[in-house]
Amino acid sequence: MAKPTTEVALISVIVALFLVSTTFASSDAPFIVAHKKVSLNRLKSGAEKVSVSIDLYNQGTVTAYDVSLSDDSWTQDVFDLAGGNTSKSWERIDAGSLVSHSFVLESKVKTMFYGAPAVIKFRIPTKAALQEAYSTPMPPLDILADRPPEKKFEWAKMLLTKYGSLVSVISIVVLFVYLVATPSKSSALKGSKKRR
Repeated sequence: MAKPTTEVALISVIVALFLVSTTFASSDAPFIVAHKKVSLNRLKSGAEKVSVSIDLYNQGTVTAYDVSLSDDSWTQDVFDLAGGNTSKSWERIDAGSLVSHSFVLESKVKTMFYGAPAVIKFRIPTKAALQEAYSTPMPPLDILADRPPEKKFEWAKMLLTKYGSLVSVISIVVLFVYLVATPSKSSALKGSKKRR
């Protein structure tokens, strides 16, 4: 049985292929592609900061007008808006251009959160009805999850396991060369007694 994240990824690929095929069918239209990125950052106050960034690309050949972005999947009982706004609008997005929008949320609730894609609506001059597009789905967020403590000397352990044997061999060779190249104290004392 496939994992839920694999099923979501498979559905996303199928939807993307469908959207790309419809773009080639009608070449004189805007084609909005939206990428939603989410990052978590634990705060010392016992809360978790959620930074959301959404990039909109117009990959079509025509300008999209009256573009509005809405990302209302963030429930108020789990998240508080800490900065920015979950919606944004632009008068137009020219063909081949990129616009971005970001906002910050804060959560004090420990939960697994499954968010929905952002909704983008735009107008095409040749059609009366608003067109709709969706952003890429985001992976589930494990808010305030118990994470193992950071290991301070993890890099040293990695270097030791990767290069430990090489360092040992080089150390032994250098020690051997040092012992052969430097005279011993007893032979140096014998040489000085013979000269007298």
